Amino acid sequence: MENLDNQENTKVTLINNVTSVILLGLSDLQCFKFPFFSLLVLIYCATISGNLLIIALYLLSKTLQSPMYFFITQLSIFDVLLTTDIVPVLLSTVLYGGSSMTLIGCITQFAIFVMLEASECLLLSVMSYDRHVAICNPLRYNSIMTCWFCVISVNLIWFLGFLVMLMYVISIYSLHFCGPHIIDNFFCDFKPIMQLSCSDTTIIYIEILIIGALNGFCPFIIIVVSYVSIVITILKIPSNTGRHKAFSTCSSHLIVVSILYGTLLIVYLFPIREKSLLLSKILSLSYTVLTPLLNPIIYTLRNKDFKEAYHKIRHDIRSGHDGLL
Repeated sequence: MENLDNQENTKVTLINNVTSVILLGLSDLQCFKFPFFSLLVLIYCATISGNLLIIALYLLSKTLQSPMYFFITQLSIFDVLLTTDIVPVLLSTVLYGGSSMTLIGCITQFAIFVMLEASECLLLSVMSYDRHVAICNPLRYNSIMTCWFCVISVNLIWFLGFLVMLMYVISIYSLHFCGPHIIDNFFCDFKPIMQLSCSDTTIIYIEILIIGALNGFCPFIIIVVSYVSIVITILKIPSNTGRHKAFSTCSSHLIVVSILYGTLLIVYLFPIREKSLLLSKILSLSYTVLTPLLNPIIYTLRNKDFKEAYHKIRHDIRSGHDGLL
Protein backbone atom coordinates (compact mmCIF):
# COMPACT_ATOMS: atom_id res chain seq x y z
CA MET A 1 0.00 0.00 0.00
CA GLU A 2 2.83 2.34 0.86
CA ASN A 3 4.52 1.55 -2.47
CA LEU A 4 1.31 2.40 -4.32
CA ASP A 5 1.09 5.73 -2.48
CA ASN A 6 4.70 6.51 -3.40
CA GLN A 7 3.98 5.71 -7.05
CA GLU A 8 0.91 7.94 -7.05
CA ASN A 9 2.90 10.78 -5.46
CA THR A 10 5.62 10.34 -8.08
CA LYS A 11 3.03 10.54 -10.87
CA VAL A 12 1.51 13.70 -9.35
CA THR A 13 4.97 15.26 -9.07
CA LEU A 14 5.71 14.51 -12.71
CA ILE A 15 2.38 15.95 -13.80
CA ASN A 16 2.67 19.05 -11.66
CA ASN A 17 6.16 20.03 -12.79
CA VAL A 18 6.67 21.08 -16.38
CA THR A 19 10.36 21.15 -17.25
CA SER A 20 10.08 21.00 -21.03
CA VAL A 21 7.56 21.96 -23.70
CA ILE A 22 6.76 20.77 -27.19
CA LEU A 23 6.06 23.33 -29.91
CA LEU A 24 3.72 21.89 -32.53
CA GLY A 25 4.62 24.64 -34.98
CA LEU A 26 2.62 24.92 -38.19
CA SER A 27 1.24 21.39 -38.20
CA ASP A 28 -1.46 22.39 -40.71
CA LEU A 29 1.24 22.98 -43.33
CA GLN A 30 3.08 19.67 -42.94
CA CYS A 31 2.02 18.56 -46.42
CA PHE A 32 4.13 21.48 -47.74
CA LYS A 33 6.97 20.79 -45.31
CA PHE A 34 9.97 20.85 -47.64
CA PRO A 35 8.88 23.76 -49.88
CA PHE A 36 7.92 25.78 -46.77
CA PHE A 37 11.20 24.90 -45.04
CA SER A 38 13.17 25.98 -48.11
CA LEU A 39 11.21 29.24 -48.31
CA LEU A 40 11.90 29.97 -44.63
CA VAL A 41 15.62 29.33 -45.11
CA LEU A 42 15.68 31.79 -48.02
CA ILE A 43 13.73 34.36 -45.99
CA TYR A 44 16.07 33.93 -43.03
CA CYS A 45 19.21 34.35 -45.17
CA ALA A 46 17.74 37.34 -46.99
CA THR A 47 16.67 38.97 -43.72
CA ILE A 48 20.07 38.61 -42.09
CA SER A 49 21.90 39.71 -45.26
CA GLY A 50 19.63 42.70 -45.90
CA ASN A 51 19.79 44.05 -42.37
CA LEU A 52 23.54 43.48 -42.05
CA LEU A 53 23.97 45.32 -45.37
CA ILE A 54 22.14 48.35 -43.94
CA ILE A 55 24.34 48.29 -40.82
CA ALA A 56 27.50 47.98 -42.95
CA LEU A 57 26.46 50.80 -45.29
CA TYR A 58 25.80 53.10 -42.35
CA LEU A 59 29.18 52.34 -40.79
CA LEU A 60 31.13 52.68 -44.06
CA SER A 61 29.37 55.58 -45.78
CA LYS A 62 29.85 59.20 -44.70
CA THR A 63 26.71 60.30 -46.55
CA LEU A 64 24.52 58.18 -44.26
CA GLN A 65 25.79 59.69 -41.00
CA SER A 66 22.52 61.32 -39.98
CA PRO A 67 19.95 60.67 -37.22
CA MET A 68 17.43 59.08 -39.60
CA TYR A 69 19.89 56.47 -40.84
CA PHE A 70 21.22 55.92 -37.32
CA PHE A 71 17.71 54.94 -36.21
CA ILE A 72 17.21 52.76 -39.29
CA THR A 73 20.42 50.95 -38.37
CA GLN A 74 19.08 50.35 -34.86
CA LEU A 75 15.90 48.93 -36.40
CA SER A 76 18.04 46.54 -38.44
CA ILE A 77 19.80 45.38 -35.26
CA PHE A 78 16.41 44.65 -33.67
CA ASP A 79 15.32 42.74 -36.79
CA VAL A 80 18.47 40.59 -36.86
CA LEU A 81 18.06 39.68 -33.18
CA LEU A 82 14.32 39.00 -33.54
CA THR A 83 14.82 36.77 -36.57
CA THR A 84 17.61 34.85 -34.82
CA ASP A 85 15.37 34.38 -31.78
CA ILE A 86 12.37 33.01 -33.72
CA VAL A 87 13.35 31.44 -37.04
CA PRO A 88 15.82 28.67 -36.00
CA VAL A 89 13.19 27.12 -33.70
CA LEU A 90 10.55 27.61 -36.40
CA LEU A 91 12.74 25.75 -38.92
CA SER A 92 13.07 22.86 -36.47
CA THR A 93 9.30 22.63 -35.96
CA VAL A 94 8.68 22.65 -39.72
CA LEU A 95 11.35 20.03 -40.51
CA TYR A 96 10.55 17.59 -37.69
CA GLY A 97 6.84 18.29 -37.24
CA GLY A 98 7.45 19.81 -33.82
CA SER A 99 10.24 20.94 -31.54
CA SER A 100 11.08 20.28 -27.90
CA MET A 101 12.69 22.84 -25.64
CA THR A 102 13.09 23.37 -21.92
CA LEU A 103 10.62 25.55 -20.07
CA ILE A 104 13.44 27.97 -19.22
CA GLY A 105 14.43 28.06 -22.89
CA CYS A 106 10.81 28.76 -23.83
CA ILE A 107 10.54 31.62 -21.34
CA THR A 108 13.90 32.97 -22.52
CA GLN A 109 12.74 33.00 -26.15
CA PHE A 110 9.59 34.84 -25.13
CA ALA A 111 11.59 37.31 -22.98
CA ILE A 112 13.89 38.20 -25.90
CA PHE A 113 10.87 38.54 -28.19
CA VAL A 114 9.10 40.90 -25.74
CA MET A 115 12.20 43.05 -25.27
CA LEU A 116 12.76 43.44 -29.01
CA GLU A 117 9.11 44.14 -29.87
CA ALA A 118 8.80 46.66 -27.03
CA SER A 119 12.03 48.35 -28.10
CA GLU A 120 10.95 48.43 -31.75
CA CYS A 121 7.67 50.16 -30.88
CA LEU A 122 9.60 52.78 -28.91
CA LEU A 123 12.15 53.19 -31.71
CA LEU A 124 9.41 53.74 -34.31
CA SER A 125 7.97 56.53 -32.13
CA VAL A 126 11.40 58.23 -31.94
CA MET A 127 11.76 57.85 -35.71
CA SER A 128 8.36 59.52 -36.19
CA TYR A 129 9.53 62.40 -33.99
CA ASP A 130 12.67 62.66 -36.14
CA ARG A 131 10.51 62.98 -39.28
CA HIS A 132 8.26 65.47 -37.48
CA VAL A 133 11.22 67.75 -36.68
CA ALA A 134 12.67 67.36 -40.19
CA ILE A 135 9.42 68.41 -41.92
CA CYS A 136 7.73 70.70 -39.40
CA ASN A 137 10.79 72.44 -37.98
CA PRO A 138 13.65 71.96 -40.47
CA LEU A 139 15.64 75.03 -39.40
CA ARG A 140 16.09 73.60 -35.90
CA TYR A 141 16.63 69.99 -36.99
CA ASN A 142 20.40 69.93 -36.39
CA SER A 143 20.10 71.62 -33.01
CA ILE A 144 17.35 69.21 -31.83
CA MET A 145 18.42 65.90 -33.37
CA THR A 146 21.98 66.00 -32.08
CA CYS A 147 24.31 63.04 -31.75
CA TRP A 148 23.85 63.19 -27.99
CA PHE A 149 20.04 63.07 -28.35
CA CYS A 150 20.25 60.04 -30.66
CA VAL A 151 22.58 58.07 -28.37
CA ILE A 152 20.53 58.86 -25.26
CA SER A 153 17.31 57.92 -27.06
CA VAL A 154 18.63 54.54 -28.20
CA ASN A 155 20.08 53.73 -24.76
CA LEU A 156 16.75 54.65 -23.17
CA ILE A 157 14.91 52.45 -25.68
CA TRP A 158 17.12 49.45 -24.83
CA PHE A 159 16.66 50.11 -21.11
CA LEU A 160 12.86 50.42 -21.33
CA GLY A 161 12.69 47.31 -23.52
CA PHE A 162 14.72 45.39 -20.94
CA LEU A 163 12.50 46.77 -18.15
CA VAL A 164 9.34 45.57 -19.92
CA MET A 165 10.94 42.16 -20.44
CA LEU A 166 11.94 42.00 -16.76
CA MET A 167 8.37 42.72 -15.61
CA TYR A 168 7.02 39.99 -17.89
CA VAL A 169 9.60 37.46 -16.71
CA ILE A 170 9.04 38.22 -13.01
CA SER A 171 5.29 37.75 -13.50
CA ILE A 172 5.79 34.45 -15.33
CA TYR A 173 8.24 33.04 -12.78
CA SER A 174 5.72 33.68 -9.99
CA LEU A 175 3.48 31.00 -11.56
CA HIS A 176 3.47 27.25 -11.00
CA PHE A 177 3.52 25.22 -14.21
CA CYS A 178 1.68 21.92 -14.20
CA GLY A 179 0.91 21.33 -17.85
CA PRO A 180 -0.08 20.48 -20.42
CA HIS A 181 3.42 20.68 -21.84
CA ILE A 182 2.31 21.19 -25.46
CA ILE A 183 2.17 24.62 -27.16
CA ASP A 184 0.23 24.79 -30.41
CA ASN A 185 2.37 27.53 -31.92
CA PHE A 186 5.77 27.98 -33.57
CA PHE A 187 7.24 30.12 -30.79
CA CYS A 188 6.69 30.73 -27.08
CA ASP A 189 4.17 33.54 -26.88
CA PHE A 190 2.55 34.93 -23.73
CA LYS A 191 -0.88 33.27 -23.91
CA PRO A 192 0.43 29.74 -24.67
CA ILE A 193 2.86 30.02 -21.74
CA MET A 194 -0.01 31.10 -19.45
CA GLN A 195 -1.96 28.01 -20.52
CA LEU A 196 0.82 25.82 -19.08
CA SER A 197 0.20 27.22 -15.61
CA CYS A 198 -2.18 25.83 -12.99
CA SER A 199 -1.93 29.04 -10.94
CA ASP A 200 -4.52 31.80 -10.97
CA THR A 201 -3.37 34.03 -13.83
CA THR A 202 -6.06 36.73 -13.51
CA ILE A 203 -3.79 39.26 -11.81
CA ILE A 204 -0.95 38.42 -14.21
CA TYR A 205 -3.20 39.07 -17.21
CA ILE A 206 -4.24 42.44 -15.75
CA GLU A 207 -0.60 43.40 -15.07
CA ILE A 208 0.51 42.39 -18.55
CA LEU A 209 -2.47 44.18 -20.11
CA ILE A 210 -1.46 47.42 -18.38
CA ILE A 211 2.23 47.01 -19.30
CA GLY A 212 1.37 46.12 -22.91
CA ALA A 213 -1.05 49.03 -23.21
CA LEU A 214 1.51 51.52 -21.92
CA ASN A 215 4.28 50.12 -24.10
CA GLY A 216 2.14 49.81 -27.22
CA PHE A 217 -0.24 52.75 -27.09
CA CYS A 218 2.08 55.45 -25.77
CA PRO A 219 4.48 55.12 -28.74
CA PHE A 220 1.46 54.76 -31.04
CA ILE A 221 -0.01 58.03 -29.77
CA ILE A 222 3.34 59.77 -30.35
CA ILE A 223 3.40 58.39 -33.91
CA VAL A 224 -0.17 59.49 -34.63
CA VAL A 225 0.36 63.00 -33.22
CA SER A 226 3.62 63.35 -35.16
CA TYR A 227 2.02 62.32 -38.45
CA VAL A 228 -1.03 64.50 -37.96
CA SER A 229 1.34 67.45 -37.57
CA ILE A 230 3.37 66.26 -40.57
CA VAL A 231 0.28 65.98 -42.79
CA ILE A 232 -0.92 69.46 -41.78
CA THR A 233 2.52 70.89 -42.60
CA ILE A 234 2.72 69.06 -45.95
CA LEU A 235 -0.71 70.32 -47.01
CA LYS A 236 0.50 73.89 -46.46
CA ILE A 237 3.33 73.43 -48.98
CA PRO A 238 2.24 75.29 -52.16
CA SER A 239 3.93 73.16 -54.83
CA ASN A 240 3.08 69.55 -55.69
CA THR A 241 6.79 68.78 -56.03
CA GLY A 242 7.49 70.05 -52.52
CA ARG A 243 4.59 68.05 -51.06
CA HIS A 244 5.71 64.89 -52.82
CA LYS A 245 9.31 65.33 -51.66
CA ALA A 246 8.22 65.96 -48.06
CA PHE A 247 5.92 62.94 -47.99
CA SER A 248 8.53 60.64 -49.58
CA THR A 249 10.90 61.27 -46.66
CA CYS A 250 8.50 59.62 -44.21
CA SER A 251 6.53 57.19 -46.41
CA SER A 252 8.88 54.25 -45.72
CA HIS A 253 8.58 54.72 -41.98
CA LEU A 254 4.79 54.98 -42.27
CA ILE A 255 4.64 51.68 -44.17
CA VAL A 256 6.75 49.90 -41.53
CA VAL A 257 4.57 51.30 -38.71
CA SER A 258 1.38 50.22 -40.49
CA ILE A 259 2.61 46.66 -41.03
CA LEU A 260 3.89 46.18 -37.48
CA TYR A 261 1.02 47.80 -35.57
CA GLY A 262 -1.62 46.39 -37.92
CA THR A 263 -0.63 42.78 -37.27
CA LEU A 264 0.03 43.31 -33.54
CA LEU A 265 -3.40 44.87 -33.04
CA ILE A 266 -5.16 42.05 -34.90
CA VAL A 267 -3.34 39.27 -33.02
CA TYR A 268 -3.34 40.67 -29.48
CA LEU A 269 -6.42 42.90 -29.26
CA PHE A 270 -9.01 41.04 -31.30
CA PRO A 271 -9.92 37.57 -29.97
CA ILE A 272 -9.32 34.73 -32.39
CA ARG A 273 -11.38 31.57 -32.02
CA GLU A 274 -9.85 28.11 -32.03
CA LYS A 275 -11.00 27.48 -35.59
CA SER A 276 -8.95 30.51 -36.63
CA LEU A 277 -5.77 29.33 -34.90
CA LEU A 278 -4.03 28.90 -38.26
CA LEU A 279 -4.89 32.50 -39.13
CA SER A 280 -3.38 33.61 -35.83
CA LYS A 281 -0.17 31.73 -36.62
CA ILE A 282 0.02 33.24 -40.10
CA LEU A 283 -0.44 36.74 -38.68
CA SER A 284 2.25 36.00 -36.08
CA LEU A 285 4.55 34.98 -38.93
CA SER A 286 4.06 38.42 -40.48
CA TYR A 287 5.60 40.37 -37.57
CA THR A 288 8.16 37.77 -36.47
CA VAL A 289 9.45 36.62 -39.88
CA LEU A 290 8.18 38.82 -42.72
CA THR A 291 8.48 42.28 -41.13
CA PRO A 292 12.25 41.89 -40.44
CA LEU A 293 12.60 40.91 -44.11
CA LEU A 294 10.47 43.77 -45.45
CA ASN A 295 12.06 46.54 -43.36
CA PRO A 296 15.42 46.62 -45.20
CA ILE A 297 13.64 46.21 -48.55
CA ILE A 298 11.30 49.14 -47.84
CA TYR A 299 14.07 51.42 -46.62
CA THR A 300 16.66 50.59 -49.30
CA LEU A 301 14.49 50.31 -52.42
CA ARG A 302 12.70 53.57 -51.61
CA ASN A 303 15.82 55.48 -50.54
CA LYS A 304 18.27 56.84 -53.10
CA ASP A 305 20.88 57.63 -50.41
CA PHE A 306 21.21 53.93 -49.58
CA LYS A 307 21.43 53.07 -53.28
CA GLU A 308 24.13 55.68 -53.91
CA ALA A 309 26.09 54.60 -50.82
CA TYR A 310 25.91 50.96 -51.92
CA HIS A 311 27.11 51.70 -55.47
CA LYS A 312 29.86 53.99 -54.21
CA ILE A 313 31.22 51.44 -51.73
CA ARG A 314 30.94 48.72 -54.36
CA HIS A 315 32.84 50.91 -56.83
CA ASP A 316 35.53 51.68 -54.24
CA ILE A 317 35.97 47.99 -53.47
CA ARG A 318 36.29 47.14 -57.18
CA SER A 319 38.74 50.00 -57.73
CA GLY A 320 40.85 48.86 -54.82
CA HIS A 321 40.78 45.29 -56.08
CA ASP A 322 41.77 46.38 -59.61
CA GLY A 323 44.56 48.50 -58.11
CA LEU A 324 45.99 45.48 -56.33
CA LEU A 325 45.94 43.53 -59.59
